Amino acid sequence: MSETFHFSLVSPEREIYAGEVAHVVCPGTEGEFGVLPHHAPFMATLKTGVLRILGGTAEEKVFIRGGFADVTPAGLTVLAEEAIDLASLDPGQIAAELATAQATLDVAADAHNRDHAQAAVDRLTLIQAALKV
Repeated sequence: MSETFHFSLVSPEREIYAGEVAHVVCPGTEGEFGVLPHHAPFMATLKTGVLRILGGTAEEKVFIRGGFADVTPAGLTVLAEEAIDLASLDPGQIAAELATAQATLDVAADAHNRDHAQAAVDRLTLIQAALKV
């Protein structure tokens, strides 16, 4: 059996993942980086992107929006501002939500509503792109 390490992915809402993994690839603000067993301790900031969890033969992909990664002798902990398991999303539903958000943006009458609608469009566009990775 190959070596593993403990990995925990936490968002403000809940713990998304906790378990033993072989490899995690994170979207760091200074570039993508991988963590393997016995990695040197360090802390990094994360950007919006796809975090990949590899264990055995399976690979899980999670959309994250910002956060921090902390590698210690005990393992890797990722604290993400937002985390969504990409396997749980329906691309058609995301496309429909994006179209609705874009239509809302197109008719937004004031700055507050435009800002809110633009944030929704931006978020859904990033999720849609992550689904294609």
